[in-house]
Amino acid sequence: MRVDLFDFELPAERIALRPASPRDSARMLVVPANGGFEDRRVRDLPSYLRPGDALVVNDSRVIHARLSGRRLRGQLAANVEATLIERLDASHWRALMRPAKKLAVGDRIRFADDDRGLDARVEAKGDDGEITLAFELAGPAQDVAIEQAGVMPLPPYIAGKRSADARDETDYQTIFARETGAVAAPTAGLHFTPQLLAAIEARGVSLHRVTLHVGAGTFLPVKAENTDLHKMHEEFARVDAQTAQALNETRAKGGRIVAVGTTALRVLESAADDAGRILPYARRTGIFITPGYRFRAVDMLLTNFHLPRSTLFMLVAAFAGLERMKAVYAHAIESGYRFYSYGDACLLERCDT
Repeated sequence: MRVDLFDFELPAERIALRPASPRDSARMLVVPANGGFEDRRVRDLPSYLRPGDALVVNDSRVIHARLSGRRLRGQLAANVEATLIERLDASHWRALMRPAKKLAVGDRIRFADDDRGLDARVEAKGDDGEITLAFELAGPAQDVAIEQAGVMPLPPYIAGKRSADARDETDYQTIFARETGAVAAPTAGLHFTPQLLAAIEARGVSLHRVTLHVGAGTFLPVKAENTDLHKMHEEFARVDAQTAQALNETRAKGGRIVAVGTTALRVLESAADDAGRILPYARRTGIFITPGYRFRAVDMLLTNFHLPRSTLFMLVAAFAGLERMKAVYAHAIESGYRFYSYGDACLLERCDT
């Protein structure tokens, strides 16, 4: 499909720089498969769920992936910045570096000037500022040093307008976060509070966790003119056997699977077979969902409002229909909904026609 079919105009003032407080007070645009829209709040979510439904969340935890450092080359030093985008093994990371032109293979970079010893060597250079870094520290010791030296990697549409601060330490982390490895938050999960979870449980809805470590590719625009030419960045995903069994039992009993966020949806669709049965899964996925995709696992989706021409807007267009989602976004813009990571949400029913 032509990528320009997924374009729309978004006023800059619609981009949220801070989340709603409390989290579940964010607005929620309810989009049934047939009929009009309903303007509600995220705290109203339980009323749209049924006893026996299953709510699936992504439990990935955001790391302090943005690191400031100095390139050390003989007597020459230069300031550089790294955004870690993927762990390759216990000591190696792929990173986006600025300015990459100042770096050569073999260069040493110091990211901390104290006894944390967070030094790395440039092992390889790729396209668009991508660097492979080999850290001297490995494993848990490296994790601790990165958390101490780095800062929260806010999305570019927020970071371009303000710096990360202490509030982002909690604001940009979901209450489900426990599996360390994401460099961006699974943002639909940011709307949840303990009170909302208690109301969902009282409704007779079960809660299940999957993992997808969100990469920086989630922010990259689709540069191709046709979706067939776009290649997704792969991300690690996991569904354990117990969760897969519980979700299959939910479907067998007539319950619906409700994905919290496009990342949870992508995990489940990656793990589902052609018959819709969810299987245990623990590997990288590069699933790219565009209109025409046949959904096998997910019945409803809670998600934020996404960037124009993005793979995420393509996904929701596949889930609820392109023309429908264009109308949804036009209504959201007209009605003052807040967009992107710290913005409002929409609740979509799958449309199979």
